[in-house]
Amino acid sequence: MEQAKLNAFSQQHFDQEPIMVRAAGRINLIGEHTDYNNGFVLPAAIDKAIYLAIVKRNDNKIVLHALDVNDSYEGTLDQVVRTAQQWPDYLLGVVQQLQQAGHIIGGFECAFCGNVPLGAGLSSSAALECATIFALNELFGLEIGRRDMTLLAQAAENHFVGVRCGIMDQFASMFGKKQQLIKLDCASLEYEYIPFNFDDVSLVLLDTQVKHSLASSEYNTRREECETGVALIKKHHPHVNSLRDANMDMLDAYVKGHDATVYNRCRYVVEEIQRLQDACEDLQRNDLHAFGKKVFATHEGLDKLYNVSCPELNWLAEFAAGQQGVLGARMMGGGFGGCTINIVKKSAVPALLEKAAAGYEQQFKTPLKAYVTSIEDGCRTVNNLVNN
Repeated sequence: MEQAKLNAFSQQHFDQEPIMVRAAGRINLIGEHTDYNNGFVLPAAIDKAIYLAIVKRNDNKIVLHALDVNDSYEGTLDQVVRTAQQWPDYLLGVVQQLQQAGHIIGGFECAFCGNVPLGAGLSSSAALECATIFALNELFGLEIGRRDMTLLAQAAENHFVGVRCGIMDQFASMFGKKQQLIKLDCASLEYEYIPFNFDDVSLVLLDTQVKHSLASSEYNTRREECETGVALIKKHHPHVNSLRDANMDMLDAYVKGHDATVYNRCRYVVEEIQRLQDACEDLQRNDLHAFGKKVFATHEGLDKLYNVSCPELNWLAEFAAGQQGVLGARMMGGGFGGCTINIVKKSAVPALLEKAAAGYEQQFKTPLKAYVTSIEDGCRTVNNLVNN
């Protein structure tokens, strides 16, 4: 549907054949808020994506069309600044990063749409950034590798949009593979694919429809709290540059008595980094039940220690824990809204969706949205997707 919408727009507005790119949203099975602490994450690209069509112009203008909100932007390459519209910033930030890195691009026009739910914690912003840099790389023959495109897309969000996100979202969108999770070391960017091909299991996202009103500011606050903990430890252990290098003994000795809030934040991260490594071993043994228990434990830590959950997310996670066929459930993403991710036996999905919808609406007077997702390839040109 999204590709057809983009094709129709392109035929009406572009005088040349566009390059069309698909950049996936992402889920993260376990390892939340560990990426900017140089830990591990375990994301995957999904079947929800941003589709972007792009053509060259013969001037230095940048013309952008957001089809889903029926809005447009027009600017120039020599004045790339943040906008009052906000949505263009995700694309303009990529342009700025390319320029600062010395890459030469010309004027261009692009249009995009997608089916990544906004505010659901599925990283629609990272998908848009990755679609933009992938398309510009193709359009202007920049020959940038996927790793560097990922870093430039992240830098666009960090330095232009102003959200200090880690590398996970962009990496998953760029490197995702069908039926594979990515065990990513956020310190070195080394990664390996972990198979997730359980025919009798579905990944179900339950969307609170609570938007991230606190997410950006609180996200940056959590990052600062983690950095405070590292600084306290570093006074005694100079080699500790991030919570990846820390352990519970260090936290107990140098952080616990100094600041209880900072201690809780750091404790969650240190425990989660280890929990993810143990969870990957569960998957390699095909022990999905043990893996699911760790997913439940992650939600507990995000709620009680990291304090980024909310009543709606907690209700959904606790509800899922009591349902037959649910192996694991937790909040996913930055927090304060968005989705829970649920690992569910396929035979149990219809009953879960029916009961969750009824209970959630009764409790919060809000309809519950649900998405049954599959793990798909990451950033590609649409033609490559068809051929593959």
